[in-house]
Amino acid sequence: MNLKLDDIYISIINNMQDGAYFVDRDRKILFWNKAAERITGYTADEIIGRDCPASGLNHIDDEGRPLCQVGCPLFATNVDGKTRRERVFVRHKDGYRVPLQVNIFPIVKDGVILGSIELFTQDSPTRYDDNLIEHLSGIAMHDALTKLPNRRYLESFLNYKLTQMERFSKNFCVMFADIDNFSDFNNKYGHDVGDLVLNNIANTLKRNVRKDDLVGRWGGEEFVGIYTVSNSYEAPIIAEKFRKMVEATEVRHGEEALKVSVSIGVTVGHMGDTAASIIERADQLMYKSKQEGKNRVTSD
Repeated sequence: MNLKLDDIYISIINNMQDGAYFVDRDRKILFWNKAAERITGYTADEIIGRDCPASGLNHIDDEGRPLCQVGCPLFATNVDGKTRRERVFVRHKDGYRVPLQVNIFPIVKDGVILGSIELFTQDSPTRYDDNLIEHLSGIAMHDALTKLPNRRYLESFLNYKLTQMERFSKNFCVMFADIDNFSDFNNKYGHDVGDLVLNNIANTLKRNVRKDDLVGRWGGEEFVGIYTVSNSYEAPIIAEKFRKMVEATEVRHGEEALKVSVSIGVTVGHMGDTAASIIERADQLMYKSKQEGKNRVTSD
């Protein structure tokens, strides 16, 4: 008998009722069993070799957070080696959402984490309409007026970036922007015109954000941007581009072309930072821009 032990293991795994897949340290999917094919509709050939964010599975949690962007439990286990149990929704290949219970555990050899395995079971026979789930997710994670990512989304993404920096030394910066004299603007022209300004700025930002970055509305007239950078000198360049985009955005009001400006603070992430500390630092730099004449960028 020439049957190898590895073949026996794979045969067992492929006959499990639970889905199973393995990702390496970079979250590239290297194994995808038969139950995973059945539950998600994706064959192994369609999935193996892709990283999780590019797989099409688009996991979200009960709160509507897109986990690949703001809180991937596989990524966390790859970092800290802890087992995890989560409830998530995965997008089936046919477009609907499937609720799953997932169990994640690391594969460790000689004290080194090589990757993680996720076992998942369909939580119920119910299928959820993807448009409804995406709508609810959008409500939870996006600002009602501008449809930009909201504070909750930004905070989750910032914590994710901090983890990436600490584990993989991936640098990023945080920009805090505040529209200058916006209260006076609203008093003069009305809140409806003010809302048009916010929406025009939002539409400009949506067209000018990279896939690894996030720009959203922090609240009121405040915006926060979180950007991947290679070097610290890129941070003020990115913020200056943001400042110019806002300055060039206008709203027609009768015969007038109305414009606003922003004061910006921008800082790079440091080891030991928390989400609160880096936001506070960027906020203080923004206030320095206000004190020095507004419509400018201040960096550290």
